[in-house]
Parts: sequence; C-alpha cells; structure tokens
Amino acid sequence: MNKGWKALFGAGVLAAADLGIAEYFFQRTMVRQNAKVERTKEMSGTDWARYMPKIAKWKKWMVEQPREDVYIQSDDGLKLHGTYFTRREPDGGYQAGEDGKEKKAPGRVVICFHGYTSEGVSGFIGLSNYYLPRGYEMLLVDQRAHGASEGKYIGFGCLDRRDALCWIQYVQERLGEDCRILLHGTSMGGATVLMASGLNLPSSVKGIISDCAFTSAWDVFTHVLKNEYHLPARPIMEAADQLVKARAGYGLRECNAAEEVKKARVPILFIHGDADTFVPCWMCETIYDNCASRKEKLIIHGAGHCESHYMATEEVEDKLTEFLDSVL
Repeated sequence: MNKGWKALFGAGVLAAADLGIAEYFFQRTMVRQNAKVERTKEMSGTDWARYMPKIAKWKKWMVEQPREDVYIQSDDGLKLHGTYFTRREPDGGYQAGEDGKEKKAPGRVVICFHGYTSEGVSGFIGLSNYYLPRGYEMLLVDQRAHGASEGKYIGFGCLDRRDALCWIQYVQERLGEDCRILLHGTSMGGATVLMASGLNLPSSVKGIISDCAFTSAWDVFTHVLKNEYHLPARPIMEAADQLVKARAGYGLRECNAAEEVKKARVPILFIHGDADTFVPCWMCETIYDNCASRKEKLIIHGAGHCESHYMATEEVEDKLTEFLDSVL
C-alpha cells in the first residue's frame, strides 16, 4: 500500500471512529431510555447526600399539598404532563378594587422546568416550600421525554421552549389572561426558560428565574467531552450535531440561551454556583452580559450544580422575594 492509500485509509479509520463516538454520544445522551438519573447526578459533582434530611422534610410537606395531574398537547403532537399545585393567597385571595370593594386577586403561578433526566415534582421539592406558602400556585412540568410526558428525544431547551408557550397558554385558559405568570427553570430547565425569553411572550409573563442554565447544548457537551471524557470537541461534535438534526429535529447550536436573551423583554434573575463543574459559571456570566431585559444576578460562592438553594437557602430565598416583589 503506497503512502497515499495509507493516508486515505487512516483518515477513513479516524472518520469512522469519530462517527462511532458521535453515535454513542447521541444514544447515551439524547435518547430517552438511555439517559440515566444516577449518571447525571454523578457527573454533576454535587454531594446530594448531605442535603437528604432537608430534602426529606421538604418532600414530606410537599406531597401533603393539594395537586392534580394536567395534560396538554405540544405543537408537534406529543402529550405533555404537568403537576398543578393549587394554593390560596395567604390573605384569602382577595384584594381591594378601585370601588373599594373586595375582588378576587389575579392568580399567581410559577411554571417550573426541571433539569436533565429529572421530573417536575422531584426537581422542585425545595422551591415548593418557598412558593406555595407565599400564595403562588405551581405548575411542575415534565419536559418532553421526561417523566409522564411523551417524546423519544430530549430537547435540551431547543424543543422545550415551544412547549413552554403551550403551558403558558394552558395557565391563561385556566386562570384568565389577567393572571401573573413566572417561569422558573433549573439547569436544562433554566436553558429552556432563557431560550423562551427570546420568543413573543404574552404580557401575563412577569418574570423569569434561571438557575445554573447553560449557554447552548453545543457548549455544555463540548465542556463534558473535554472534562469528563478528555476528548477533543471536533470533529465529534460536528458529527453529533448532524445526528441530532437528522433524528431529533434541532441543531446543538441553533438555539442558544446566550443569543435568545438578546431579544428578552421580561425581567430575569440569574442564579449560579461558582463551584459548578458541570455547567461552569462562565456560562451564566456570558448569558447575563448578553441579556437585553432588566436583569439581576446571584452567584453563590462554593455551590456546585443545582446546589445554590440547598447550600444557601436563606440567601437565595431573600433574593427571590426581592425580585418577585419588584416584578409583580
């Protein structure tokens, strides 16, 4: 075999290897039944065992609250599931009208979007103990290909941002167009709500809270390849991108939270831990710098991925209260 054929053969072997890695990456990460909760927890780097007593206490209270299963259909025909927690206002749900008579206050609802491989209820155990006692209703969404929602391929916010519009419409139909809606997302759910911020959101959406969101699926997977697998991003990412486009219907770079917030008009609160090794804090800083709407930021020193509310509960909740008072 001459040198030319050897070089061509070698290039073919490398290309086949890259395609094989990309296929493995796609199957392991994007396909619903292969995305495992325990693997995600391990990769996140957060020591959840230290918070289990607190989580158990919060969960016990949460499951005692009135709730119901609700369903909608996505624009592409998937049946999506959410858990709706009802809660009366602390003052009875009434406020004084212009004529001095009491009338029912507009509903306040937080639509919550969980992280990768999680579910709506399990992803917001802690925050339900913040929102519900303060008179907010909560809609805990199972994002597509998670929980009781249909879907074969995980959307990483790119597909889910359109689902967010469907959930907003559901809440408006349930409570009326004068309701006040907040979007709250963690990790992949944070990316979902930030990607949704660039859409034409109705005026009922008053604020967005994003906790440890990534800039784009491309960026976070590149980070994981480098830090977890010690592999170069290219050409593996290009091959993976083509697979995702062909099978799941979106590109890993086409929907980017850092770009979408340039079109945002709704106030946004950004929360992140500066010890996050899964979704590094520079992603939060990049998105924050690009955000065109009114914005606030809370960085928790020493907090890992999705750990901020558990590590610094009082500080995070004080910031949430300050932000919510300003937007509602």
